[in-house]
Amino acid sequence: MSEAKVERLLINYKTLEEFERFTAYGNQELSMLEDLRNNIVENDSESPFYGVYYGNALAARMSLYKVDKKYDQYFQPSQDYLILWKLEVLPNYRGRGFGKALVEFAKNCNLPIKTNPLINSQGFWEKMGFQKAKYEMERDFGENPLIWMPEGVKEKE
Repeated sequence: MSEAKVERLLINYKTLEEFERFTAYGNQELSMLEDLRNNIVENDSESPFYGVYYGNALAARMSLYKVDKKYDQYFQPSQDYLILWKLEVLPNYRGRGFGKALVEFAKNCNLPIKTNPLINSQGFWEKMGFQKAKYEMERDFGENPLIWMPEGVKEKE
């Protein structure tokens, strides 16, 4: 298998059609369709959506949002960080390294990353070097965030 190439997805109607293939597998909690519909500006280059194509088919996708350091409640020293959200690989393409490629792409931004794992995905995130954040009720609202920190960054005490 050749190396998976991560691309920023354009916010357009072609991408909307590709995203509809993902919800067909019943992953409503992962659906980015609403995000995409709300942000359609033809071929917007500032899309928060990234994907991996297998041939002409979108096989994996994620949202990646940058959060300003003034809102940082996770890392020390306070800094900009990324929220990696809605990572999904279609069932027929799992086990090919596409999810790993998306996470590595995010890590290469060299900013701390926060994510909220879905049921049964904890092992994947641990393999990718993520750890449980110390739970704070007011901050985490019942979520169980996982974080990844580049060298020189620590979790807030």
